[in-house]
Parts: sequence; C-alpha cells; structure tokens
Amino acid sequence: MLALKGVEAGYGKLKILRGIDMTVPDGAIIALLGGNGTGKSTLLKAISGLLPVWSGEILFDGEPIHNKRPHEIVRAGLVQVTQGKDSYPGMTVEENLMLGAFSRSDRAGVRADLEKVYGFFPILKERRKQLSGLLSGGQVQMLVVGRGLMAKPKMIMLDEPSAALAPKVVLDIFKQINRISRDLGMTILVVEQNVRMALLLASYGYVIHDGKIHLEGDAKDMIDDDAVRLAYLGGTVAEVESPALHR
Repeated sequence: MLALKGVEAGYGKLKILRGIDMTVPDGAIIALLGGNGTGKSTLLKAISGLLPVWSGEILFDGEPIHNKRPHEIVRAGLVQVTQGKDSYPGMTVEENLMLGAFSRSDRAGVRADLEKVYGFFPILKERRKQLSGLLSGGQVQMLVVGRGLMAKPKMIMLDEPSAALAPKVVLDIFKQINRISRDLGMTILVVEQNVRMALLLASYGYVIHDGKIHLEGDAKDMIDDDAVRLAYLGGTVAEVESPALHR
C-alpha cells in the first residue's frame, strides 16, 4: 500500500531524513517507533505532502505521490491524523466529523460512514450535538480518528495517538484502532513513543533514529528485545546483536 525508497527531506538546509526505506503492506498495522527528534513527524509530513521530498520516491497504492499536494494525497486515499489532536472547538462533534468528508460527494455513503464511526466510538454519537471544545482529551482523540475515517481512506496514519492520555484511555483507543483495521480492512501506520502498546497492536515495526531506519522486524519479536530499547532510548544499535531484528 505504501513504499518509501531512499527518501530524504528536511527543513531549509538541515537534512532530517537520510534515505528512508520502508513498506506498509495492504491491510497491515505497522508501527514506527522512536524518541523525540528522531524524524518520525518529519517522515509523516513528507508522506502527506506537507514537506517537500528532496530525493527518493514515495509510492501509494502503486502510484508516486512525492510530488503531489496534500489535498491530492487525501483524495488518493491516504489520510494523516496529526499529533495535536486538533478539533474545531466552536463546531459540534458531528460537524467536525462531517468536515472529514469534505472531498466526497456521495451523501448516502457519507451518512453510512458516519454511523460506522459512531459504532467504533459510541460516546461521539451521544455527544454529536455538543461542541467539541467541551470533550475530554481521549474523546478528542476519538474524534480526530473518526474525522480521518470520514474521508474514506485506504490507509490512515496516526501520529502519537497515546500522547497525553491516561493508560486506560490509551487501551480503549488502541482496541478500537485494532477493530477499525479488522472490520474495515484498513491499512494503518502508527507512529508512537509508547513502544510496547504499539508493538502489541502492530504486526511489524520500524525503529527510526537520527533520520534513518536502524531496526525493523516482526512486532512480536521486538517487544522485549534489548536492541529496541537501546535504539529507542538513544543507545547505539551496534551495542547489541539482535537476531530477532533484520534490515
């Protein structure tokens, strides 16, 4: 569904991404892990068209998107849910959700998908007429995920969905992310600092460090691997030999 080949990007003259190679199979949940400042958000911006790609290519569903504008990428079926959990506080929950369908003209399909979102997050249906500025942090996270789904994407990218949320709320949201993947056949890329939770959700994981993919492997093998801890905490990958991980 998504393939990155030698992707480089940055800000001004500062190179952040240094030759990223990465694939996200159709229907899979993939985790991208790393600490602050490792290039995770920059990578998502490059994929979403918010940041120019200096070199390399990004293919989505077999088509190049690295030269497309953000709205064109959304219309192609690739949606990003940003880390900021941004809602429009002066609009109701349902108005926020409907905003996610801005590129669609199939009214019956939009209403059907709205009901699907309410099925995943019943609290949003209960509060559909309430201003989104009155929601809790966890409810806003549900709202922005639901708004992303309203675009009817083939793939959704979630940037730090656990950030600033209580553990129980994180667990509930990750359960629904898993259900979305299963029920809709949705391809999902989860960018997370909550390593264990992300790897329990995903089938495969990548660890980014200093703008490069240093480690990758099956999620079940990465969960308790010392090399992942070293890479995530800023240690040198070469300090540990890790048979569970491979390039």
